[in-house]
Amino acid sequence: MPTRLTTLLSTPRPPSRNDAAGPVAGTARPSRGAPWATALSLALVCFVTYTALSVRLHQRMLTTGYDLGIFEQAVRSYAHGHLPVAELKGPGFPLLGDHFSPVLALLAPLYRVWPAPVTLLVAQAALFAVAVIPLARWAEEVRGRRAALVVGLGYGASWGVAQAVGFDFHEVCFAVPLLAFSLTAVGRGRARAAALWALPLLLVKEDLGLTAAVVGLLIARTGERDDRRTGGALFLAGVLGSFLEMLVVIPAFNPGGTFAYTSSVPGAGSATPGVGELLLHYTVGLVTPDTKAQTVLALLSVTGFLAVRSPLLWAALPTLLWRFASDNQAYWGTGYHYSAVLMPVLFAAFVDVLTRPGPVRYALAASAAVTVLLLPQFPLWQLTQPATWHTDPRLATARRLMDRIPDDATVAASNRLVPQLTNRTRVSVFGLGGSRPDPEWIIDDSAQPQGWPISPDDDRRLLSEVRDNGRYRTVADQDGYVLLQRRP
Repeated sequence: MPTRLTTLLSTPRPPSRNDAAGPVAGTARPSRGAPWATALSLALVCFVTYTALSVRLHQRMLTTGYDLGIFEQAVRSYAHGHLPVAELKGPGFPLLGDHFSPVLALLAPLYRVWPAPVTLLVAQAALFAVAVIPLARWAEEVRGRRAALVVGLGYGASWGVAQAVGFDFHEVCFAVPLLAFSLTAVGRGRARAAALWALPLLLVKEDLGLTAAVVGLLIARTGERDDRRTGGALFLAGVLGSFLEMLVVIPAFNPGGTFAYTSSVPGAGSATPGVGELLLHYTVGLVTPDTKAQTVLALLSVTGFLAVRSPLLWAALPTLLWRFASDNQAYWGTGYHYSAVLMPVLFAAFVDVLTRPGPVRYALAASAAVTVLLLPQFPLWQLTQPATWHTDPRLATARRLMDRIPDDATVAASNRLVPQLTNRTRVSVFGLGGSRPDPEWIIDDSAQPQGWPISPDDDRRLLSEVRDNGRYRTVADQDGYVLLQRRP
């Protein structure tokens, strides 16, 4: 007898507005305007908003070498016809030995025209904004313009996207629109399109092949013979692709011959814990400490918890599992960029639920209310704050001093100064172990050290040691910025 899970997955979906059967019973009247006007307008608003925030953060020198600088060094390598090398990870470090993200090469032509970190930030803003289009368009087709506005703005202002936009650049910006297009195609019953949109996830990051594999299972669930074949092929490609990248490709490029991130996952690294410890870690440990449960609640809340009714939500499982299985606490919470890829999954699942018959007024109101309540707690709200538009006079001093560093020089700089130099020098982070020894130039913000990779006290102590060892001369010491040049 079929299990309840099998029954759930094989239950026929209500027809969408594009199906021959017509629109879902009980839906709002479809909008009469241009069919793409709402979605495109929302995408444009999101693009302008994301660009304004990320570029302004960079202008205020609040972006960092880890991670904007690393990705710019990778794109700069591609733009000059080389495999990606990141000086910030170590002298001559091959970035394909860290993460498998050859999709970054797509930015190389744009970078050749505009060789600056802002190029990456604007491209990221565009990619995040594009994801609005399939989500809002699908919502409008099944529930009208009001649903399109709630879904489009809900995704666009979602905390996962906001955190990513407010924290440098990351390769996952390519995955977000791919997932949005793929999962909306799944929801519409377009198996081939869904698979073609999901397959490039293998080129974005090594773990995303597992997400593509889940999309394959979602495609195959319909029971149609062709869909089962398409879904099965995508599932195999996703699983095999991810494991090939993690176990073969990345170790081949890595100087140590390993995939470095297995060490943070119990049972996958060199030190294998006991069976009991593993069992505890992969059961109770996946929902504790409370940070993990809070993250799940924050994720589900953006759709008023309705996304849990859609099988499309399964596409979020691979990302959540590797994050919560890791010992790295930075992966557990709502910070940084780690939840960006989950936002299109959640809102595609939300729209999938909206395709079912019945009133949706309260569902849309709940999602909109959560969007409004959470917005002030995350980076997009910074655009409303006067401090965002104020420029610290010290920054002009920093720019003048950095202008004195010649092109192609080797430099060690404070983390927040690094992305101001990555487009024309070989720069590493001052104080970070494994960096190039004895660079030609050092520039440090001794007045306001960021506190990473070393504490402010250690930063000032290291700077003092360098100034006293006789190998460097002080070129300038102004407004807390110290510029040193290595003696001949």
